[in-house]
Amino acid sequence: MGNDLAAFAKGNGVKYFMISYTDLFGGQRAKLVPAQAIADMQKDGAGFAGFATWLDLTPAHPDMLAVPDPDSVIQLPWKPEVAWIAANCVMDEKSVEQAPRNTLRRLIAEAAGDGMRVKTGVEAEFFLISPDGKTISDEYDTASKPCYDQQAVMRRYDVIAEICDHMLALGWGAYQNDHEDANGQFEMNWAFDDALATADKHSFFKFMVRSVAEKHGLRATFMPKPFPGLTGNGCHAHISVWDRDGKTNVFADNAMELGLSAKGRNFLGGIMKHASALAAITNPTVNSYKRINAPRTISGATWAPNSVTWTGNNRTHMVRVPGPGRFELRLPDGAANPYLLQAVIIAAGLDGIRSKADPGKRYDIDMYQFGHTVEGAPKLPLNLLDALRAFDDDKSLKAAMGEEFSSAYLKLKRQEWDSYASHFTQWERDHTLDI
Repeated sequence: MGNDLAAFAKGNGVKYFMISYTDLFGGQRAKLVPAQAIADMQKDGAGFAGFATWLDLTPAHPDMLAVPDPDSVIQLPWKPEVAWIAANCVMDEKSVEQAPRNTLRRLIAEAAGDGMRVKTGVEAEFFLISPDGKTISDEYDTASKPCYDQQAVMRRYDVIAEICDHMLALGWGAYQNDHEDANGQFEMNWAFDDALATADKHSFFKFMVRSVAEKHGLRATFMPKPFPGLTGNGCHAHISVWDRDGKTNVFADNAMELGLSAKGRNFLGGIMKHASALAAITNPTVNSYKRINAPRTISGATWAPNSVTWTGNNRTHMVRVPGPGRFELRLPDGAANPYLLQAVIIAAGLDGIRSKADPGKRYDIDMYQFGHTVEGAPKLPLNLLDALRAFDDDKSLKAAMGEEFSSAYLKLKRQEWDSYASHFTQWERDHTLDI
């Protein structure tokens, strides 16, 4: 599209724009702006009280302006009179550095300065559940190995097909949908893209899935581990780096081990080097650690890592290299902030390239069965507090993510941990009342 949002509205019958930004906790915040007012909003931004969202601002701060990025505009397929548009947060004519989309844009610019374009695809798994959130929505979805269950996916055809039709209409290159490894769980895939475009699509995808599910009287959740005993929601990221023109994959080298170039190995080395710290961002909630440190599920596998290891085409490790020129990071979960997920991948990878980090020994064993035989591989954090401590101790990753971001994120996430730790649970009463 062109850069003129007013013309976009006129040409497409748009009555309202949803000017949206994502805060540090992944919450999507928006104002619904009539098309008649969009020209001024495009120039000046929509005003927000930053303190009212999770950005570590106070009530005394001046107005925060969300300035829409016209390249991100998406007309809602299920309500065409509304268009969603991602915004960049500005205050006093300066970028709000801790705002997730701004953090990602800065790191993309850094990579571009080194002649690189990071491209990614994400696999955002989700459950379709009852509106009260207590059970999966399909009472007949009870198989012990439900992955790819064709009968179960057809019972939710109306929801899945509607979402896929929307992605096709938007030109995202949607190419497959399936029932995943847990009862009530689904995955839908679309083509990989530049990191910012993937982050915007990822954000919109979550909004779209929830909206379509609500339309059908259901609820969609990306919560990492909504039900004990069932496989959790991952958000695996497939990563490659291309030249400035985006035409040559600089990770691809068929002469190298697994077809991964020296630069690709160094980028992977950065991911391995910073894994424990970046978990604070790729696995950002208390609940996240019930997925990556879970006991075996009903289906027989968690499909989540608990150690910092890498391999070839083997899904039991934190990183797998399924083919030449790319690798899959299997650590992130459904709660990952779409912008911070991309940002921390780029931050760790760039550090790996600059420091010529080596990913270490490759293991081709079944980690779920023989993981205990691996010596020296770090264990992933056991809980959110451990992950936050690891991030705080990782000076180079904190600096790469930006001091304003890192300070704000650690402060707010520690408050979240304190809130959780101060909560009295039934488990405590069951195990302590008679001690």
